[in-house]
Amino acid sequence: MLSIVIPVFNERKSLPHLWKEINHVLSDASEWEIIFIDDGSSDGTTEYLVDLCKNNSVAKLVQFYRNFGKSAALSEGFNHAQGDTIITMDGDLQDDPEEIPHLIKKLEDGYDLVSGWKKTRHDPWTKTFPSKIFNIVTRLLTGVKIHDFNCGLKCYRQAVVKSLEIFGGRHRYIPALAGQKNFRVGEIVINHRPRKYGKTKYGGLRLFHGFFDLMTILFLNRYTQQPLHLFGIFGLIAFIFGLVSEFVVLYYKFRIGDPFSKHIALLIFGVMLMVIGIQFFSIGLLGEMMARTGQGQENRIKEIISSS
Repeated sequence: MLSIVIPVFNERKSLPHLWKEINHVLSDASEWEIIFIDDGSSDGTTEYLVDLCKNNSVAKLVQFYRNFGKSAALSEGFNHAQGDTIITMDGDLQDDPEEIPHLIKKLEDGYDLVSGWKKTRHDPWTKTFPSKIFNIVTRLLTGVKIHDFNCGLKCYRQAVVKSLEIFGGRHRYIPALAGQKNFRVGEIVINHRPRKYGKTKYGGLRLFHGFFDLMTILFLNRYTQQPLHLFGIFGLIAFIFGLVSEFVVLYYKFRIGDPFSKHIALLIFGVMLMVIGIQFFSIGLLGEMMARTGQGQENRIKEIISSS
């Protein structure tokens, strides 16, 4: 079964065209469903989708109370998707439904996730230039060798979407998150169309938010199970520098004869560094304890093979 997950926010004019195109592409498909996630729309999108779902058995609507963002919408869509193969795409008509068979074909070559690559983009430079920087940095830091991490048009195996935790701004890094879990990630060049209705929801601050999200993902991937390895290093460095500062003060006191008051600033600075070092070490220990309580909850099994 094929599931198509489409987050929408104020896309009333686009949806009739999108619905028609998807139906045309999947006219020969045996079993499929389409799940719209209405992320707090206020332009008539909700009313259109309610009517659509009442009259089409393959369509389902998940309606939010308010706008929660794309990550929340995708996460909820994944929870409701029943297909073995899941397609995600945006509802603004820039993603071409004609690419769906190509994505599925690439997935069948042994990939777990196939992302679209908008090699030729029809967006303003204020969106494409930051996106190029974002993709280069993400590719270098995560090691996942694709060109377009944030493309909305993707194809997944069910195991991928069920294993990912998507929240905050993590939808931008779904290929990176999948790659960290050793899923096989690929990409194909797709047709990217100009926006026909409405305006982009892209904000100038999204680039900076994206980098903060990336740092969080890298930290959680490398140190979630052993946080003491990170906090312990910082704590040890701070403690050693603080201890050296105290020895310097003692040297001036007992070898040179200077009073403590002459080097009070260095004395206080050394004490502060030692306290900070102990605090970092304590945070690492607490993190280790919390990590141990969470061990065993992650689904680690890919497949069980038996002769029986």
